[in-house]
Amino acid sequence: MEDLVKNLNVLYEDNHIIVVEKQINIPTCEDSSKDIDLLSIVKEYIKRKYNKPGNVYVGLIHRLDRPVGGIMVFAKTSKAAKRLNEQVKNDEFIKKYYAVVVGSPEKEGKFEDYLLKDSKTNIVKVDKSGKYALLEYKLLSSKEGLSLVEVNLHTGRSHQIRVQFSSRNYPLYGDQKYNKKANCHEQIALYSYFLSFKHPVTKEELTFNLDLPDRYPFNIFN
Repeated sequence: MEDLVKNLNVLYEDNHIIVVEKQINIPTCEDSSKDIDLLSIVKEYIKRKYNKPGNVYVGLIHRLDRPVGGIMVFAKTSKAAKRLNEQVKNDEFIKKYYAVVVGSPEKEGKFEDYLLKDSKTNIVKVDKSGKYALLEYKLLSSKEGLSLVEVNLHTGRSHQIRVQFSSRNYPLYGDQKYNKKANCHEQIALYSYFLSFKHPVTKEELTFNLDLPDRYPFNIFN
């Protein structure tokens, strides 16, 4: 925990919110593994920075899958959490990802599906009885049988990007859950690089972005 708190990449912070970079292979919040999670790291960071006694309030607004890194915002007050959650519900968050997929999809496209999650197996599939899912993408580059795409995520369904691309035979590189050819040594190539939303108090439009990760297979497109 000590190193994770010390090395937390804080992109923005004020009295109402904190925006950080989630590192890969850290759960967003506590799960059955009981491994250290980002929510706990952020709480500990605030507790230490401001020397706060007792429990520290940090509101969870959205999630990233455990193997996925990128930008996340947390609320520091219940008022901010309520307003940010309303923005998420009303599709007012702009979330963009870099993904490396196997194969070469069309230059741009829109994927619309209904996704159903099996909570016992934690597997999501395309099913008419599921929840509506929408994303748009642009093909940025293709090399070595792989393609770098920019994904604009309109709905935040569980495993959405991973399932929607794999169901069209463009699985994400290193996705051990939905890419049958991925091996246990590969890291999923999905990264939340862009986040934009209105500040819950000032209403100012806030935009954050990070560079393409410097690791394979992202770095073959640099």
